[in-house]
Amino acid sequence: MKVCKFGGTSVASAEQIKKVANIVKEDPERRFVVVSAPGKRSADDIKVTDLLIDLAQTVSAGQSYEEKIRNVVNRYEDNAKGLGLSHEICDVIEADLRRRCEEDAAVSAQYAMDSLKASGEDNNAKMIAAYFNHIGIRAKYVNPKDGLLVCQPPERTMALPEAYEKLSYLKNSEEIIVFPGFFGYTTEGVLRTFDRGGSDITGAILAAAVQADLYENFTDVDCVFSANPKVVNEPAEITEITYREMRELSYAGFSVFHDEALMPVFKLKIPVTIKNTNNPSAPGTKIVAESTEKRRPVTGISADSGFSILYVSKYLMNREIGFGRKLLQILEEDGISYEHTPSGLDDISVIIRSHQLTEENERRILQRVTEELHADDVHFRHGFSLIVVVGEGMNNNTGLAAKAASAISETGANIEMINQGSSEVSLAFGVQQQYEDVILKSLYNAFFQPAHSL
Repeated sequence: MKVCKFGGTSVASAEQIKKVANIVKEDPERRFVVVSAPGKRSADDIKVTDLLIDLAQTVSAGQSYEEKIRNVVNRYEDNAKGLGLSHEICDVIEADLRRRCEEDAAVSAQYAMDSLKASGEDNNAKMIAAYFNHIGIRAKYVNPKDGLLVCQPPERTMALPEAYEKLSYLKNSEEIIVFPGFFGYTTEGVLRTFDRGGSDITGAILAAAVQADLYENFTDVDCVFSANPKVVNEPAEITEITYREMRELSYAGFSVFHDEALMPVFKLKIPVTIKNTNNPSAPGTKIVAESTEKRRPVTGISADSGFSILYVSKYLMNREIGFGRKLLQILEEDGISYEHTPSGLDDISVIIRSHQLTEENERRILQRVTEELHADDVHFRHGFSLIVVVGEGMNNNTGLAAKAASAISETGANIEMINQGSSEVSLAFGVQQQYEDVILKSLYNAFFQPAHSL
């Protein structure tokens, strides 16, 4: 039994949706289909999600939204026409959008935004289920309200433990289940969306709930590459990767699969395969609990920008009990999460995602650290990237850190931070953002040349 998730480019047009149907038809084990909102049909196209954000902003501003609704409905009408469906499904979608605009605006601007964004996946699932039935594939649209329970705000949206039990009944369905990604409902019936890449998360939750044998994540690439192909020319392909490796790479910039989506399948050791909707015969990349293949020590290298560093220095810091806890508590009380905390005897750096910071909370944090912790020096620095070298085989090989540091030094860039987890699966370097691409290339040449498949 397989759960298949299809991303935005996979369901962007009628032609793409027909490919999805053929993929589902060719394997009777594909019993569950999780879909995203229609993505871009071409480079200069607009995602349906972006059209919906525009609509939500117009609704929240109290302005006329007729033109904005028409922009969204036109996209579905184009797909319905190409799929040979009657206009009835478009009437259903338009009525749903109007209901959301009228009801959600009365709740709050944030709820209107979440509800309208989620309608992209929800209405696309309705259309794809209608198309499946139209061509003779017995299918049923299922609303996430029927079991995908999520936590209450202000916590980040995550599935509640009881969601898996409530969704487990779906494995007994004789029809193909078409399920919208990206959102769930609280026990009070309030819609909440997952973070970016949320359809990946929905697919993993459903795979765990029905205890699938395989979770297939269909996208627009044949496989996962060892480095960003937009930066590195023809990087090596990864045929197999572990959950831990994929988690590290996804965290630091690998956009092909959401890092949070691994958790539900990781617990049950359900394998995941990344496949290409446009080339389904390609073997793809398999994500497993433990790899049996003989591979390089380094599996992949990823980079992500948008980091800031909070630097704190105080003489004899190492002898002051509770200093680190108090520092992190100051950040916690401002609603800020941290990524890494490399430290020395008398100083500590806290790596933070920059989008969490404002002039106001920066000023407040600096004041509190100075006054409450009596720091000798405290300041923020911005504009950093994290370069992460990942591989299960790293802990059995000596000299990898030196090799990586040497490759970075050859670019002329300064290493601002080095951090290695106790599992020794990854090695992270903090560097100035302008050096990100040249460092990625240098590291790739150091660990992967001559390039060939893993």
